[in-house]
Amino acid sequence: MEIFKKADRLKKLPPYLFKEIDRKKAEVMAKGVDIIDLGVGDPDIPTPTHIIEALKKAVDEPENHRYPSYSGMNGFKDAVAKWYKMRFGVELDPQREVVSLIGSKEGIAHFPLAFINPGDAALVPTPAYPVYHVATLFAGGESFFMPLLEENKFLPDFDVIPDEIAQRARIMFINYPNNPTSAVADPEFFSRVVEFAKSNKILVCHDAAYTEMAFHGYRPGSFLEVEGAMDVGLEFHSLSKTYNMTGWRIGFAVGNRKAIEGLGTIKSNIDSGVFQAIQVAGIEALNGDQACVAEMIHIYERRQDLMVKGLNEAGFEVDVPKATFYLWVKVPEDYTSNGIAAALLEDAGVVVTPGTGFGEPGEGYFRIALTQKRERLAQAIERIKALAL
Repeated sequence: MEIFKKADRLKKLPPYLFKEIDRKKAEVMAKGVDIIDLGVGDPDIPTPTHIIEALKKAVDEPENHRYPSYSGMNGFKDAVAKWYKMRFGVELDPQREVVSLIGSKEGIAHFPLAFINPGDAALVPTPAYPVYHVATLFAGGESFFMPLLEENKFLPDFDVIPDEIAQRARIMFINYPNNPTSAVADPEFFSRVVEFAKSNKILVCHDAAYTEMAFHGYRPGSFLEVEGAMDVGLEFHSLSKTYNMTGWRIGFAVGNRKAIEGLGTIKSNIDSGVFQAIQVAGIEALNGDQACVAEMIHIYERRQDLMVKGLNEAGFEVDVPKATFYLWVKVPEDYTSNGIAAALLEDAGVVVTPGTGFGEPGEGYFRIALTQKRERLAQAIERIKALAL
């Protein structure tokens, strides 16, 4: 006899992409295969020493052992505002336009609860980070998918969004530099986003987790730099990729005051904030020596050069990205995205992510994360070449 049932909302969820990859990887590893995992975007570079030392000192302080402020320590929010001014020239009120997050994923997942009612629509890019769609479902909303296509430089085409959908939409998710395609957006695109959002009274949610992971002198901009953006949106950021702090779980959202207030209200009823010692480390990351970021970029540039060259030699078509530590690689003829991912895993011991895992328009591509040392990446290339696909 069935004693309890899961909520209906769980039945609507797609299988979590990386959980399925982990399952398949475990099957191959059980056969004794040496796996080179290029699937998940989890940096292998250690957190910089000065940030770790700041945490160690902060942990010894008794005042950091108590409940933190729901919206974040004043010192952390001040550091965020100072960093935004320095990096993007964007002025922020630390008390009303900044909120700390337990990682940007947490903030993005909770955000629709503040602004979407059952039956409302959200404009969700595809292929994309799965959390945008899942967060919409949890809030009772419906996702209208905006395909990111190569012919549009992996930017959404607002002209094909039906008027009826635009009128029902309450939130639009965008993400540049983009995961998984590595595409970038310019101020002209962001200006079009602002115009569309104002015309349709839509709140823009920009996931900007990869702005600091850019190469060969390219410097991505902030959505909030564009005139009118503060009227219609907010931006999510994370210390995970910039400072190699994925496991620390600290990020922030900045932007429109009502949007920040709404997100803060949800969070104050769900979580108790970020451990203060980690916020102190976050202050050190944002205010401290940024040479660690430059060194990280140099490491990924060398990895990117190696992999793009090797994949091209192996017959794959891949462009050199301006940003992110991902490669969005075209699938060879006679393969599907899932098919090439399975072949690389089973026959070469190399884990990649099939493009369809990020949405239907991802068919025809697979994603590589440059989160292994160059020696392992070179081994992966040799294995891939040996397959002669």
